Amino acid sequence: MARNVGLYWFTNDLRVSDNPLLAKAANEVDELICVYCMPQLTPFLARFSQQTQFGLAKQHFLSESLLDLKGSLERLGQRLHVFNQTAYPVLKSLIADCKVTHFYTNESAGYDEREQLTALQIEFPEVIVITQAQNTLFSLSQLPFELSKLQATFTQFKNRVEKVAIRLPQSKVTFLPRPKEMVWRFELPQLSNKPRHQYPFFVGGETAANFHCQTYFSHRWASCYKETRNELDGQTHSTKFSPWLALGAISPVSIYFQLKQYEGVYGKNDSTYWIGFELLWREYFYWYGRKHKRSLFSYSGITGKSPIASFYPQRFKAWVEGNTPYPIVNACMNQLRTTGYLSNRGRQLAASCFVNELGLDWRHGAAYFETALIDYDVASNWGNWQYLAGVGADPRGARQFNLEKQTEMYDPERAFINKWKGESRQSAIDSVDAVDWPISFED
Repeated sequence: MARNVGLYWFTNDLRVSDNPLLAKAANEVDELICVYCMPQLTPFLARFSQQTQFGLAKQHFLSESLLDLKGSLERLGQRLHVFNQTAYPVLKSLIADCKVTHFYTNESAGYDEREQLTALQIEFPEVIVITQAQNTLFSLSQLPFELSKLQATFTQFKNRVEKVAIRLPQSKVTFLPRPKEMVWRFELPQLSNKPRHQYPFFVGGETAANFHCQTYFSHRWASCYKETRNELDGQTHSTKFSPWLALGAISPVSIYFQLKQYEGVYGKNDSTYWIGFELLWREYFYWYGRKHKRSLFSYSGITGKSPIASFYPQRFKAWVEGNTPYPIVNACMNQLRTTGYLSNRGRQLAASCFVNELGLDWRHGAAYFETALIDYDVASNWGNWQYLAGVGADPRGARQFNLEKQTEMYDPERAFINKWKGESRQSAIDSVDAVDWPISFED
């Protein structure tokens, strides 16, 4: 009797709790192969980020997340195979060599991931492909509109979906089919012995994610979230859920219901509403990425109108290294390089400076953030950069922040600037260099 062989491609769903797709695989196949392919610095990303590798903090956080998932799978009698290669050739070889009958993967908002999945479906039409959105509040069928008619602004989207029922989180997967015997053996990347970062509570993995969320909601921090969320620093000023959400170590559904439980104990207010509001903001950009596909990375965004910008290598280098004439921005960039994390307010200030004061092509900033952020999410990152650059989901056009006023509001004593060494001797945007002409890129 023929046996069903399943291949589960983990992407940003690195968990065994509230993982409906993994539970489905457990019930449908006799043998299972669990695979993760490390993110690669593609030519596009290398070109626009001007980096040769991902940030150290990002690498650490991902490795910790994979080690935690590996342990969870081993306790269920499974193995996690990690490849440091582009996903398509790896998956293609595994499907062919292991006679895979069922293929499971999260429905990513990323264009490259979806293109690779389409190519596999064409290459192996006989394989049953099962996909599911693992990191959303709603499924595609729950949306009260067709995806092609996704609202042009977040507010319109929020008004349509706020009353849609959110499914209950599923319990932890307690059984998995036996692993398919394979000739290949793979090892996880070794953790560096260098300091990870200065935020010790950002430990990767599902175990740390659950602990962090339980700790957060066991205090009263959620009740004053709206008043503190714009602070530039501090462990409890914002929820800090985003690193684990980005890798799928915890689902937004799980967080939503923990929020509801908290409100049942301590009551609702504007702050608790705002946490749910920001889960919806994240949700909007997931569907935004699904709808706009390749346009998520286009210079003209979704508007078809290109901004007036260019690429000045010296300005870009100064921004990355925290050496611009703007201390608040320098502090933000120094924090990002060191920790792999930046507050929401800090991201807006750094991006506004990049687009407005420095006059740079927004894609370079978005690409650098992709290489550096431990909570990088393809749709949220590129969609929010489009939003700020005036080529995305904002009818008002580009947003510019007054950096001096923002400093007075959020760092009046310059504590953040001093902590992250934001002062610079650079008093002008450019130094004089006759050969340093701006570089202009077309789509």
